[in-house]
Order: sequence, then C-alpha cells, then structure tokens
Amino acid sequence: MLPFSTLIQIDRDSGMPVYQQVANRLIQLIQEGRIQPGAFLPGTRDLAATLQLHRKTVVAAYTELERQDWIRSLPRKGVQVSPELPEIKPRSFRPGGGAAAYKGTTGFVFTRQAQQPTQLQAKGFRLVINDGFPDVRESPLPLLIRECRRLSQTRVYAPRLMYGLASGTEELRRALARHLAASRGLSIESENLMITRGAQMSIYLAAALLIKPGDKVIVGASNYRYADLCFQQLGATLIRVPVDDQGMDVNAVAAVCRRSKVRMLYVVPHHHHPTTVTLSAERRMQLLELIRERNLAVIEDDYDYDFHYASGPILPLASGDHGGNVLYIGSMTKSLALSIRVGFLVAPADFIEEAARLRRLMDLRGDNLIEEALAALIDSGDIDRHLKKSNKLFRERRDVFCDLLEEALGGLITFKKPDGGMAVWARFPKRYSLPKLSARAADLGLLISDGSSYRSPESTENGMRLGFASLTPAEIKEAIGLLQKAASV
Repeated sequence: MLPFSTLIQIDRDSGMPVYQQVANRLIQLIQEGRIQPGAFLPGTRDLAATLQLHRKTVVAAYTELERQDWIRSLPRKGVQVSPELPEIKPRSFRPGGGAAAYKGTTGFVFTRQAQQPTQLQAKGFRLVINDGFPDVRESPLPLLIRECRRLSQTRVYAPRLMYGLASGTEELRRALARHLAASRGLSIESENLMITRGAQMSIYLAAALLIKPGDKVIVGASNYRYADLCFQQLGATLIRVPVDDQGMDVNAVAAVCRRSKVRMLYVVPHHHHPTTVTLSAERRMQLLELIRERNLAVIEDDYDYDFHYASGPILPLASGDHGGNVLYIGSMTKSLALSIRVGFLVAPADFIEEAARLRRLMDLRGDNLIEEALAALIDSGDIDRHLKKSNKLFRERRDVFCDLLEEALGGLITFKKPDGGMAVWARFPKRYSLPKLSARAADLGLLISDGSSYRSPESTENGMRLGFASLTPAEIKEAIGLLQKAASV
C-alpha cells in the first residue's frame, strides 16, 4: 500500500475543510500517476486510522470523489479508482508537493503585450505622491452605500439584479445625460450613452470599433500611455504631433491629415495627460473645423472635467458642431473612488449599439446596483454637492502644494500651477535621472513615479506628474520635504 501518511498532509490552519483537502490530494495523486486507474483505495476505517482522522471525514472525502467520477464503490470489493481514466506514467515523488503545473511557463505560445508602465504599489509607504488621484478619505462612499442598501431592500429590485444591459442601466444613462447636458453642454439622450467599467474600457471599445491593423492614429508626442498601448495592441501605427503650452498642435494635425490617410485622432483637450495643459480656444475652433472638413474620427478623453479651479471648465469638443465625429469619453471614478469603476462613452446611437455588442464579448453587463445607486445620487444633487466641496478642498491643496514645491525645488524643476485636475506636471533638466530620484525617495519612505510612464520614444520630456489632491496640507509639507531631501542627494 502507498505511504498515505506521507502522501497526504493535512493543514489544520487552512480554511479548506479537512475532507476537501483529502479529496483534492487523492485527485492530485491520480493525476500524477501515483494512483493508477482501476486501483483500490484503502477502506475508510484504514485510511482514517492512517491519517489520524475521524472516519466520517474520510467518508465525506470519498463521497466527494465519487460525485466527481474519480472513484466508484463496488459492493463487497471496496473503493476503486475509475478504470475509465487514462493511464498516466507515475512521476517521481516529491514530499509535500503536487504536480506544480503552474510554477513554470506555459506549454504553448501566446500573444504577449507591450511593456506597460510600472504601477505604484503603495503598500509599505505612508506617503505617496501619485499620478493625480482624489483623496479616498473624502469620497462619497457612505452616500453610495446608503443608496445601495436602500435599493437592495425594495421588493421590486431583486429581479433586476439578474438582468442588465451591456450599455448600462437606463436609470443611470438618463441621469447622466441630464448631468452632462447641464455641466458640459452636451445635447444627448440616454441612447447616446454607454456606461463602462472606467474610462479605459470606453477608450478600448471605441478604438476597437475604429482601428484595423495598419491604420494611422494621431496622438500627442507626450500622451496618456495606456491609450497608446491600447491603440498599438489593436495594430495601429501612432503618428505623434507636438503638445505645447497651448495644447496639441492642430497645424501639425492638419499637416499629417494632408499627407496621410488618418483613421483616428486621440486628444485630451482638458488637462492633457500627462502635461495638464488645456487646448486653447483658437486651437479648439481650428480643430473642430478640421474634424468637419476631414470627417475625422476623434476620441476626446475628458477624464477629469469635473475638477477645475481657475475659472469655469472649458466645454468639450463634443459640445460643438463636429458632425457626429467626436466620441466623448469621461469617468465618474474620480468623483467616487478609484475602485468604483464607472466610465461612460458618448456617441451616436448606432455606435453605442455596436459598442454594447462588443462589450458583451468581455463583460455581459455592468453593476446594476452601483449604477442605479449612482443615478439616485446624481438626481438628488448629492454628486454636485460633493464635487463642489471637492473642488474647494483640492484647490486649497493645489495652492499649498505649488507654494511649497516652488520653495523647495524651484531651482531644479519648472512647472505651471494647473488650472484644474489633481496633479502638477514637473519638468526636470534633461540630464537629471528620475529613476534615481524615485529610488532615493523610496529609501526615505516616499513613493513617487520614476517618470517612465510619461515618456515615449518621440518625446524629449523629462518630467513626472506630482499628485496633490490625495494629501492633506500636513502630508503635503512632509512629502515635499522628503522629495527635497531626495533631490539634494
């Protein structure tokens, strides 16, 4: 008989029931070829005694194995491993180990993605200067949870948890259409809206319906990295145009359109990522004219429209006369919390229908409960009140951050106080090593970017986004003190 006392090890601290541990280990032994098809297993009393378990535990394990067709009980003969299983050559025995099938690499070839930016992992760091995120301590999650609880307790709601549209709940699309009309001048109905799991999903869905391998896509010389990676994944050739203090160079866009067949333009007119600049009014008018003239498909990414401090926010391109060519993308995530993924895509109704069909291939529907709760917060005015409060708070933090940054690092970096958004774009001298700065800051307990996610092969920028919104004034003072110390080493 096999040494089951050695082959089957029980972990008393595991959250998995003991009978399940026994059953799973016997399955592994069969898969490894240690126990062959047609072989008889020990009786329940014998195995219980060997493993020092109660007999009922072994009976439960055998019952589980029989339900899964690994064994069968034969009257007056015992418990036999199913003879129909294929024979497997026994493998060498490793105490305490299974087949370890996932410890190595795959046995097949698969498509690998382009290198992606390193994500900041805040675990272990008390202070983080991030890419420009809101303060989760100020999020309206209690309000959202309140609405989720209220909805879930209504009699009519339970059946709706089982169903949903890939384009999002009608309640949220109607509420959001009204909100976007009032705040951004978008003349739309619910049929022009699709709710997604964050703006990134909207970017991918819109691009996937437009781009074919080899298509040319215009982006900024400095651009949102995950948009670039998305378009490249779909097979696009990126054509980069300059971005200066007035935003994307529209003359350069026009020149590209004259000499090449361009499939799509991706633009961030409001708080450009990463540089935070806003497209000037003159260039906006020029770009809208070019869009109409060329019937140019455009993805307008307006990821943090709601956060603007210096004046009223600039109306999006999508609010102008663009002939149905601008696909407008935004997010409610920064108004809620980063883990609450709610983005949206605004487009003509036929495009929304097609995007919903594509979305079903990866995600059948959104989160009905969250979407309806958010609709209630929009309709009640809670979201508007939260945004008004957040803008006041983040404007104050921006001012503190920029004053201290100028005082501490004004001789090293150049930056402009942003009119909106949640980050400062800080330019460093070309010779200055941002990876080394990031490493020195980490040694001091401050987590910052190494700048790699903001660079492209065509960009000469040596800068990083320094987020201020998620830090209190006291935390800002301490973080910039550590940044100054790291920069002076």
